[in-house]
Amino acid sequence: MADHESRLAVLIDADNTTAKYLERLVVEIAKYGKASVRRAYGDWTSTQLASWKAELLNNSIQPIQQFSYTTGKNATDSAMIIDAMDLLYAGNLDGFCIVSSDSDFTRLAARIREQGLTVYGFGQRKTPQPFRAACDTFIYLENLAEEALPAEEEDKPEFKPDKRLNTLLAEALEAASGDDGWATLSVLGSNLSRMASDFDPRTWGYTKLKDLMAAHPDYLVQSRPTKDGKNPVAQVRRRSRRRGSARA
Repeated sequence: MADHESRLAVLIDADNTTAKYLERLVVEIAKYGKASVRRAYGDWTSTQLASWKAELLNNSIQPIQQFSYTTGKNATDSAMIIDAMDLLYAGNLDGFCIVSSDSDFTRLAARIREQGLTVYGFGQRKTPQPFRAACDTFIYLENLAEEALPAEEEDKPEFKPDKRLNTLLAEALEAASGDDGWATLSVLGSNLSRMASDFDPRTWGYTKLKDLMAAHPDYLVQSRPTKDGKNPVAQVRRRSRRRGSARA
C-alpha cells in the first residue's frame, strides 16, 4: 500500500446526473483515493432534484445551492468551475472527480491536468468525446449500475465483436509486446488506458481485462514466467492463424 493516499475533490453536476448512480459512484471513487471534498451542485429548490436528498445524506455529500438566474444559461456549470479553480489553487489535492455528461467541463479538465493533477471523469455514454478525452480516466456511469457478473463459467457473457475494441487491442499489444509477441497484461492495460481514457472492460461485460482478453477469440492469455525468472505473470499475445483454419 502506498504511503500517500491520493486526496480527491468530487464535484457532481446534479442537474446533469441522476441520483441512482451515487452509491456505486462513491464505491468506485474509493478505488482511486480519498474523497476529501464531496460537493453536488444544483438548484435544490427544484422538484427535479428531490430524489437526491437521501442519497446526499447517506454518502456525506454537501449540496451546493445554485439558482438558475437566467433561462438557457447553466449557472450550475459556472459554480462548479469556479469552485474547482479555487480548490486547484489551494494546492491541497492530488486529483479531481468531475461527475457530468456535459462537454462544458472539457476545458476545466484540461486545465487541471496542466497543473499536474489527475482528472477522473464520470458520465453517461452520451458524454461528448472532447470531455472524455480531456480526462486521464473516464468511467461510464452505466457500467457502475450493472450488477456483478456471475462466477460460473457457463454464465459468462458472450463475447461480441467490436471494431473499436479490436483496433485498441491491436495497437496496445503492438506497443507492449516483445520480440516473441507476448506482452504482460499489466503493461497492456496501461497502454489501453493511455490510448483511450474511457477504456473499461465493463463496457463489454467483463469486470477484469484478463477476462475480456480470455474471451476474445483473437487472443491467448497464459501465466508465464518473466524474462528474469521471477514468478509467472499473466501475459497475452495474438493467436496464431493456421492455414486452412477458416475452412469448416
